[in-house]
Order: sequence, then C-alpha cells, then structure tokens
Amino acid sequence: MDRRSLLKFGGMAAVGMAAQACAPRAVAKPPVTAPSRPPVRLPLVDVGWDRVIRTTIGLRPFRPSGFVLKADKLDGKTLIHNFGHGGSGMSLSWGTASMASDLALAHDGRTAAVMGSGVVGLTSARELQRRGFAVTLYAATVPPDTTSNMSLAGWTPTSGLVDFKSRSAEWDGQFREAVRIAYRRLQLLTGPKYGISWIMNYAPTDNEMSARGGNVLMPDDITNPRVLLQPGEHPFPTRFAIERPEMRIEPSIYLDALMADFLQWGGKVVIRKFETPRDVATLTESLVINCTGLGAKTLFSDPELTPLKGQLVVLVPQPEVTYATSGGGRVTATPEAGFIHMMPRSDGIVLGGTSIRDDYSLTIDEKERQRIVEAHIFLFNSMRSGQKT
Repeated sequence: MDRRSLLKFGGMAAVGMAAQACAPRAVAKPPVTAPSRPPVRLPLVDVGWDRVIRTTIGLRPFRPSGFVLKADKLDGKTLIHNFGHGGSGMSLSWGTASMASDLALAHDGRTAAVMGSGVVGLTSARELQRRGFAVTLYAATVPPDTTSNMSLAGWTPTSGLVDFKSRSAEWDGQFREAVRIAYRRLQLLTGPKYGISWIMNYAPTDNEMSARGGNVLMPDDITNPRVLLQPGEHPFPTRFAIERPEMRIEPSIYLDALMADFLQWGGKVVIRKFETPRDVATLTESLVINCTGLGAKTLFSDPELTPLKGQLVVLVPQPEVTYATSGGGRVTATPEAGFIHMMPRSDGIVLGGTSIRDDYSLTIDEKERQRIVEAHIFLFNSMRSGQKT
C-alpha cells in the first residue's frame, strides 16, 4: 500500500481492528497451533451489488492522545468530560462511564445532567443512576440517529483510539482500567435483550507469527484466546487463518435497550443542542457529564478532536452466517485493496474497513464503497473454491 492509500484507508485504525495483530507488541507469546483437525467449513456470505440494502456513514471522535476522562469546573458547576473514544466507544463505554461516575461521587448533591445520547452518554447516565443520581439526558438526537448507531460494533477496544506515540502513562492507566470494567460488564449483558453475543472471528493471514497477538495497551489479565489454523484447516485464500472468539454488539438492539433501562429507572430526556459553554452553564443541574463526542471540539475548544470517517455497506441478512472475518493484504484481490472486515447481524451483513481521518463529509465515498464490496466478493468467491470437496 502506498503512503496516500495508507493515510486514506486508515492504517492507524486498521491496527486496532485487524485482530490487534499489527499493533505494538506486549511480551511475545508463542502462537497456539491447532491440532490437526478437519477443515473449518463456513456458510458463505452472498456478496453482490444486488444484495446491498444500505450504506451508512459515521464520524468517530478521534483524539491522537486518546479519550478525555477528567473533572473540570464551569461557572461553579462540576463538569466531567468523557469523550473522544474514536472507534472504541462501544467497547470501552461502560469502563469510562463507571470511572466518570466515580468522579461524580465527590460532588455535593445527587442530580446530574448528561450531554449526549450515544453509547458513552447512555452508559454514563446508567452508571450515575446506579450510584443514586437523578439524571436528565440532554441531546440533539437520540437512537437510532446517533453516531453509535453507525458502528460495526464488536469488541475492539483499541480501534481508532489513539496514536501510540501520543499517549501518556496516566492515560494508559485509565485505558487499562476502562478495559477491565467494560469487558466484564459486556460479558454479563450477553443475550437477546441487549443484542450482545459471542461469535467466532477468522482473520486470514500469510504471516504465521501474527497469531502471537498481544498489544502494548491491553492489560495482561485480559485474555485473548486464539488458534492458528494451518493450511488445509480453513477455506481462506491464505496460508493460515487466526480463529478467535469475539463479542458482537448489535447497535440498534443495544442502544434501545440502554435507553429503555434509563427511562425505567426514572431518567428524563430533553432534546436540546448546545452551541457554547454558556448554554451549558444555563442548565439547572450543578453536575454535568460531557459525552458529546465530536461535538466537544467546538463546544469545549478541543483542538485535538478530529473525525475518523467510517462507511459501512450492509447486505441482506443471512441468519446462517454466524462468524465474522477481518483482514487485508492477499485476502483481497490485490494488496492495495486494504483492510476489510465483515460482521453478521440480524439487521444485515455489515461490510466495513473504511477510516478516513479529518473528513467531515457525510456523503458516500463511492470509490470506497466499490473497494469494500469488490474485496469481499473476491474473498468469498475464493472461499467457495477453498471449500469444494
């Protein structure tokens, strides 16, 4: 991939999403090699332009130095910032919400305002309620019209989150604590009510050592089981494939369930847009949690915040497809095709792999759409050949 393609197609974001195989390593561990076994046989995704039912765009709130989680003051109010999660909001939100709510306990009184109704705002509101706060949620839009609804949504806690050289030791500590809390909480929510389930992810690769995994950001006590499938044990057009369990989150189900929980616990919703800090200062609540995502750039003058434009192509649902794929390089028609991934959901087969920094446009990038669909056509046609008996 040339430099221009790397910048456009989000090499940084692919680091987090491609099974964390390309991120800086923690202490290397030998790859786990599967014992000789019958080849994995997978129902194929029927990819074709006649199967496309929608294309969605979301602007992820990215900060090179990572999310902001801290307490501040605004005209006598306690203002707690919880924003800038990049492509990791679905994964980390319970963790940073819990930590933000712990900061709120130092505030006198138990009435709070939460700004933003994406996944970070909803989980922050729920964590405050769990600590005895009466909460009002202020937002310009609510699900299904939030950026969080545009997520591919799997357990990807380092996806589009941070530039590794820009982070601090203090931030690393916050991140690791957030991961521990969120990973546990999401596991306890698995089931149809919240739309969270475990599925198997397959990452085709020609690099045997990529199965080592490891990421310098991740806590050592978070397990990431994976198996390196050998030639003949998988249907992919690569020498190896990495098999690992992954949590899948269905945004439309998950966000509606969180909102229902919030309302059931006595929460209130006010549709309102904030233009300046003075607007925030007019709130009657003296405790405010800022979960405005990309909106915090202008609202609170954060020069680091920038969008990572994500674009998803959704195909007709296939209930028989219960696995995900992630990978690039020779898995696609040419190495220049870049990173791609597929996630099956009840609302459709989701194809992704787009992450363009500093692009505020909500217009569909037709060239990117073509890349994503054609690369998946190549992948699943190749798998068809690989599964012939």
